Amino acid sequence: MISFVIRMKFSPEDRAEVADILRKLAEASRQEPGCVSYIPHRMEADPDTVLIYEQYKDSAAEEAHRASAHFKKYAVGGLYQKMLERNREDLFALV
Repeated sequence: MISFVIRMKFSPEDRAEVADILRKLAEASRQEPGCVSYIPHRMEADPDTVLIYEQYKDSAAEEAHRASAHFKKYAVGGLYQKMLERNREDLFALV
């Protein structure tokens, strides 16, 4: 299992559009056969920061996600064009 979080910072004026993009991206991503979990969050203390918790069955499933048409449309063509910062944090399950 592969688990990680993506943390992105956006401008306040992009909040509504980013939320719409994330809804569409999450809905499509959750339909992928190798996607275990895909949950976007807005940080309560900083509403311009988004955190996406993602889990995939294996590295092939993660690669399939990044190669999907919806990832290219909503992430690369949408979120990546608006984000000010991006950080990936890989996770290792303890149990």
